[in-house]
Order: sequence, then structure tokens, then C-alpha cells
Amino acid sequence: MQPASTAPRPNGVAAYMVVTLGYWAFMLTDGALRMLVLLHFHELGFSPIQLAYLFLGYELMGVVTNLSAGWIAARFGLTRTLYGGLLLQIGALAALAQLDDSWTLWGSVAFVMAVQALSGVAKDLTKMSAKSAVKVLAPEEMQGALFRWVALLTGSKNAVKGFGFLLGAALLAVWGFEVSIWAMAAALTLILIATAALMPPGLPQGRAKAKFSEVFSKDANINWLSAARVFLFGARDVWFVVGVPIYFYSVLSDGTPEGNKAAFFLIGIFMAAWIIGYGAVQAAAPRILRAREKPLAEIVELARLWVGLLTLIPATLAAAAYMAGGPSHGLTLVLIVGLLAFGAVFAVNSSVHSYLILAFSKGERVTMDVGFYYMSNAVGRLLGTLLSGLSYQYGGLSLCLATATTMAALSWLMATGLTRRAQLEAPPA
Repeated sequence: MQPASTAPRPNGVAAYMVVTLGYWAFMLTDGALRMLVLLHFHELGFSPIQLAYLFLGYELMGVVTNLSAGWIAARFGLTRTLYGGLLLQIGALAALAQLDDSWTLWGSVAFVMAVQALSGVAKDLTKMSAKSAVKVLAPEEMQGALFRWVALLTGSKNAVKGFGFLLGAALLAVWGFEVSIWAMAAALTLILIATAALMPPGLPQGRAKAKFSEVFSKDANINWLSAARVFLFGARDVWFVVGVPIYFYSVLSDGTPEGNKAAFFLIGIFMAAWIIGYGAVQAAAPRILRAREKPLAEIVELARLWVGLLTLIPATLAAAAYMAGGPSHGLTLVLIVGLLAFGAVFAVNSSVHSYLILAFSKGERVTMDVGFYYMSNAVGRLLGTLLSGLSYQYGGLSLCLATATTMAALSWLMATGLTRRAQLEAPPA
């Protein structure tokens, strides 16, 4: 990849739109696939821990992929990693359609873990490519443009992923597992062809001398931010992946086939609404924070403030769940309101982080820094996924939420390591 100062800039808006199209299509299938797998295997009788196992390969490969994806993009170029991610997701969907109900329980678990691992590689290649492209494409002459562009990409992506949760639940109820998988594979194939055909020239094409050792950042701010990201996403996934969906299923399903389908729809609607709302707040974060008027130093202070606010929400919900003593409609209502509030505050945190990693990174190593940062994101998701199954199995909803509180508090602690305001003088990009 050529240094930012000499590389020709592509048509920013056109390239941004094509990159966003490919990223949206991927995340729609990613959300749908997660809901299909979770609900299908829960219906087959998998325990919370076994359900968590299904997603461990996905999250583990996210760690490995993000650690190397920045180097791969720096070596071979952003468009190749974007297309490669889409192609791998098509392959993962086609493989998952081969699942046979006659296989043993652990044979099915191992197979789905392997396919989900492939999907995890695909997701992080696509995400790293899209996020890094924003650094190249955002107009340098417009104050605050970087924050707005990355917030719009990330927020819209999460709204699309929310629709994916709803789509997955609906497809499972209407078409069943296998037909739904093949339909998504076919749709994503068409999107890959369209993305390749419409992509304008000019995105970085890679540099042959890029070294893998460059992945590890020597910038203290990037390292502290990455550590804060680990626990921020752990705080979400520890309830999001297994705990809350299975809690809702226990409240909403009456055990009949019709009741199960109704529960699928209702769970899908909530998860979709949560992600869509999260994405909308994330896209609006620059306006909420008035980021255009603030220097980088003040946004760093906001990163500490907002994660402190986040910590209070799961702590309150954990106390409510403990006092309720078990599933109830009253607790469910409190949980819905509280988790929607968690989503709004979490969205602001995530958007600030996504801006800061690009603001802290240098143009010539942006893919390296973004890859390292999202490797940390994947570590957090891996920890959250594992702890979601374990905490719900052994302590129910209250332990799930208490674990989320602990992880949010650790994210705040890591954020305190970011450079203090007096030491940061650079204006926002």
C-alpha cells in the first residue's frame, strides 16, 4: 500500500457507497445466520453452554483473522480482502447447508463450529476492509468528516445486521433451516458480483514489503483503546449471545410447535430492534456529542465518561433479576427497557472507539492498526460468548448481567490509560 501522501485518491463518495453496499449485504447474512443457528439448535435441545460452543470458532477465528488481516490488506490491497470476505461467507453458507440431522450431537457441534469459524474469518476480512477504506476515502478538508463517515458506516451496518436477526428468525419459521441458508448464499453471490463490477479504482493496492511484525502497535493510545474495546464488547456479548435470547425463549414459548414459532418471531423482533436502535444511535453519535466542535482531546475524555455510564445499567438489571428470583413478565419488561438503554449508551461508546482508532492511526499503517484493534474486539466477543453460556448455565440471568457489569467496569479502567487532555493537541481529523 502506498503512503497516504502519494497514493492517488479514488472517487470518495462512489467508492464509499460500493464498499458500504458490500458491507451491508455481508452483515445482513451474518445477523440472519447467527439467529438461525441459535434458535435452530436450541429447538433441537442444545444447552446454553453447547450453544455458546457453536459460536466459539467464529469468535476465535476473529482474533486470528484480525491479527493478520491488517497485514494481508497492507500486502495485497483492500479490495482483495473485501472480495475475499464475501466469497468466504458464501462458502460458509453452502457448507452449513450440508448439515445432517442424523449426525451425533457432538459431530454436529464440531461441524457447525468449523463452519462458523470460516464465517468468522469472512466477517473480519470484510469489516477490516470497509473500516480501513473510510480512512482513505473521508475528505481531509472537511472538519469532523472522519467521525461522521465512520459513524455512518458502522451505524448503518448495525441497523442492517438488526434486520438480519429478524430475517433469520422469520426464515427459520417460514422456510426452515436448509432452504434459508441456500437463499442467503445465492443473494450474497449476486452482491459480490455487483460490488466487483461497480467498485471504482483508486483504493490502496498493497505494498510488497509490508512486514507482519508491523501489526503490533507501539502507540500507547492504540494499545489502551484496544484493551478497552476487549471489555466493552465482552460486556455486551456476555448477555447478548446466549443469556437473554434463551431467557426470552423460556418466558415466551409454551412448548408447542406454534408457540415455538411465535417465540422465534418475538425474539427476532427484539434482537432486531435492539441492533437497529443501536445502529441508529451509533450513526447519530457525532451529532449527539457535537463532535465537529470538539478537539480530539475532548473526545478522549468522552470515551471515559460514557463507559462509566454504561457500567451502571447492567448493574441495575442484575440487581433486578436477582430480586425477582426467576423469570416473570415484570422482570421481562424491566429487562427490555434496560437493555434498550444499554444499547443506546453502548452505541455511543462504540462509535467513539471507532473514531479514535482511525484518528490515532497513521495513514501508511491504518490497516495494521485497525486489524489489531478489531482483533481486540474479537477477543472481547470470544470472552463474552464463552461467559454468556457459562454464566447463564450456572447463575441464570442475574449472573449474566453481573458479569456484564464487571466487564464494563474493566473497560472503563482501560480507558483511563488513554492520553490525558493536556497531552493531546491535535484537532480531529
